[in-house]
Parts: sequence; structure tokens; C-alpha cells
Amino acid sequence: MTKIFKALCGTAIALALVSPAVAQKKDKSAPAPVAAVSSPVVPGIGVANLNAAVAGSNAFQVAGQQRQTTYKATYDAAQARATQIDTELKALADKFNADKTAKKPDAILQQSVVAYQQRQERGKEEIRQILMPVMLSEAYVEEQITDKLDQAVQAAMTKRGVSLLLQPDTVIARANGYEMTAAIVAELNALIPSANIVPPQGWVPRQVREQQAAQQQAQQAQQPAAAAPAQAPRPAGPQTDGR
Repeated sequence: MTKIFKALCGTAIALALVSPAVAQKKDKSAPAPVAAVSSPVVPGIGVANLNAAVAGSNAFQVAGQQRQTTYKATYDAAQARATQIDTELKALADKFNADKTAKKPDAILQQSVVAYQQRQERGKEEIRQILMPVMLSEAYVEEQITDKLDQAVQAAMTKRGVSLLLQPDTVIARANGYEMTAAIVAELNALIPSANIVPPQGWVPRQVREQQAAQQQAQQAQQPAAAAPAQAPRPAGPQTDGR
């Protein structure tokens, strides 16, 4: 119960805590399948796991190795803080157990439970903030690779004569000859052999940028239109002298 933060220094936790754009790729850590036969069983059809293709690319793999060194201080800081938080949680748990043994009123026990849960949630957020540079690095690398993904898919489909590409979760069963993931990995390796792991100052993931742009557009739409400048009065027409 009190060991919840022990593993927070690892890359897997950093990925779990990362922004939705990264977190959505739940199976991208899976290795890319072994290259299939040279052509699909039924010409024109292929199946590919794009998340696995990104994770299987050389750029993604090397970036993960480099990140362990580049962000070592960040990992160490997260581990140190996680240890401190774990100590605090243990103290809270010990107090709860002591109160329970002493048969304290349920109201007091409930307060201890709430205090533990609140500290636990704050601790998660603290670790998340410490690991934010790592999360941004992961998102930055992934964005660089996914920017080339469509081009890699099109190239692989052209070389294999595929006109219809399906995702694995849409297929109940298939022969290995339909597998296109390894072919897409090969194209990604050619298009982006390596990726930068340190994002520029102020960089945020694409999803955040899109949200910010949408919010800005909504705010602009809500602002009242500037009042049109009042037109100058028309000059009076020529006056007759009545004579």
C-alpha cells in the first residue's frame, strides 16, 4: 500500500503519466512483427499496427536509450521525491492502523483515510511535474516520427502493391502475408533515422497546440465586433433664396 511510488523513476511510469497524445498509444511498446512474405495473400490488402511501427523505428528506440542519460538528473530527482512521499504515506498508514487498533471512532478513521488519499494524489502530481521534461521529450520524439508516418505508410503500400490497409483490431484472423508493420518500420528508418530528444524552449505537443488555437479562436469569436465608425452627416442640399 505504501510502496505505490517506488517505481516512479522508470520510463514506463513517465509514459503512463504523459499527455493524452502519448498515452493513447497503449501498445506502441510492442515490438514490430517479423517481416512477412514479399506480397499479400490477396493482392491489394494489408494489415499494419501503426503504433508498433512508431515504437519499432530506430529513431524511437535510440531516443529511449539516449533519454536515460540526458535526463538522468530528472529521473534521480523523481526517485528521491518518491522516496520522501513513500515515507510520508507510510506514516499516515501507520497512524491509521494504530487508530484502528485503538478502536478510535469511525469518523477519525475516515479522516485518516482521506488524508492518505489526498497525500497520495498530491504525490502523484508532484512526481508528474518533476518528470514533465521527460514526458515532453517523449512526446517530441513521437511527433517527429509520426510526422513521417503517413509518408512511410504510402511508400510501403506502393512498394507492396497495397491499396487497402487495415488496423489489426479490425481483423479477426489473418495470414502472415498480410502483415505490413515491418515494411512501414523500414520506411520510417529511411525517412527519419534519428530524432532530437530535447524539445525547443516552450514547445508543447501538437494536441495542446491545437487546443490552445481552438480556445483562442473561441475567445475571438466571443469578442463583440468593433463598432463601425459613424458616417459623417450628408451636407445639406443647395438652398434656394426664394426670390
